[in-house]
Amino acid sequence: MRALVTGSNGFVGSAVSQHFTYSGLDVRGALRNRRRSISTVSGAANWETFVLGDISESTEWRAALTGVDVVIHAAARVHVMRDRAADPLAEFRRVNTAGTERLARVAAHYGVRRLVYLSSVKVNGEITHFSKPFRETDAPSPIDPYGVSKFEAEIALRKIEAETGLEVVIVRPTLVYGPNVRGNIAAMLSWAYRGIPLPLAAIVNARSLVALENLCSFLYACATNPAAAGETFMVSDGRAVSTPELFRLLAAGMGKKARLYPVSDRVLKMVCKFCGLGNIYRRLCLSLVVDTHRATERLAWHPLITVEQALERTGQWYLGSRLRSAGSH
Repeated sequence: MRALVTGSNGFVGSAVSQHFTYSGLDVRGALRNRRRSISTVSGAANWETFVLGDISESTEWRAALTGVDVVIHAAARVHVMRDRAADPLAEFRRVNTAGTERLARVAAHYGVRRLVYLSSVKVNGEITHFSKPFRETDAPSPIDPYGVSKFEAEIALRKIEAETGLEVVIVRPTLVYGPNVRGNIAAMLSWAYRGIPLPLAAIVNARSLVALENLCSFLYACATNPAAAGETFMVSDGRAVSTPELFRLLAAGMGKKARLYPVSDRVLKMVCKFCGLGNIYRRLCLSLVVDTHRATERLAWHPLITVEQALERTGQWYLGSRLRSAGSH
């Protein structure tokens, strides 16, 4: 089986490419440009990459898709805290919606059997209650431009599936973490490494996460298991963690003790609102939990590693990267 992985030099795409290669698939990579380093896939003598430029409604996919059986579409315009685009929604739609629709139509035309689309839990929304995790059957409720563009891409893909017979599998991962992680987890790793005291000890919440290793194994199941065709899946490590537990596990991987002190939720909310940090408050203090029963039951898939193991390994990786960086100076 030959697989094309889009965004193959990104955080998720590079890991997926390696996992699929080690699992015995013939893997091609598609990427925007070569300015970012491309991970070498050990043992992949025939590793091919196609530089396609920006993904949009005019991207030329023919060469990359010829002879491909399955596409893992991981490339996207990603969510950022401070978007500088004049019209963020239009930019997200150009890449994530129109670009994905273009890829799917060309893939169907050239005989690709299946497309696995890496969507986002943001299609469901931003916040859950403890007793009601997000499920695939919930009414979508995206809030920000990124989530809207991903949801609109899902709609387009289901339409193409009905028109062409292309098998579409939609995956809505929670926050992905692991070696080379960026964003919120990277910030927490830095705080733990530097021993910065944080007012997080009193937070009582639950956050579903997915380790990069677990996500890769799940995407492999989606690419190869016949039962995945036409499905939408939530995916996570299985057990949700609170923000204090998350921070403590990352710190433990570095051999450090998390420096947390208690501040009431009411005070944290008030301070964050006053400082214009409402998004930070939501990510650190509120809950977002998903139900993964459909993934485990229909695909007989289970996480390769536990959330505890994966978070500690992420801390170990960060410590090693800091030590290597210090040693090179």
